[in-house]
Amino acid sequence: MPRQKRLPHSLADEQIRRLLGAIRQPIHRVCLSLMYACGLRISEAITLEVCAVDRAGRMLRIIGKGNKERRVPLPQPVLDELSHLWRTHHNPRWLFPNRRGDAPLDDRVLRHSFAAAVAASGIRGKVTPHALRHSYATRLMENGVDIRVVQILLGHASIT
Repeated sequence: MPRQKRLPHSLADEQIRRLLGAIRQPIHRVCLSLMYACGLRISEAITLEVCAVDRAGRMLRIIGKGNKERRVPLPQPVLDELSHLWRTHHNPRWLFPNRRGDAPLDDRVLRHSFAAAVAASGIRGKVTPHALRHSYATRLMENGVDIRVVQILLGHASIT
């Protein structure tokens, strides 16, 4: 099988580890880890509600663009991180609440935290949180996952 090309703006495993390791705020670190582990857009991640997590089935229900729903596998280590994080804030609605707990985390706050982590980890170039989604797709393809399955997991209507 020919080697798949890396998607533009995707990061290598080591870069992902350094970047996530540079984030000190637990809510930000877990949110960005989840974005990478499940291929989420920033808007999908910050607005996740507690009820979106299927602990028994280890699945995550995402409402994406155009209010389309999709389910993606939730790796056990990330599920454990989510459980630990939730026990620290006990927000009845939001997985990633803002400081007041009355709304989801603001995407500008998360973007700022991400940018600081990129700088601290020594990654060069313009890297945005969307690179986590590209990196997720790249890992799947590198591991032989069919492109149509990747399309479904990302919630893309078109394979292009």
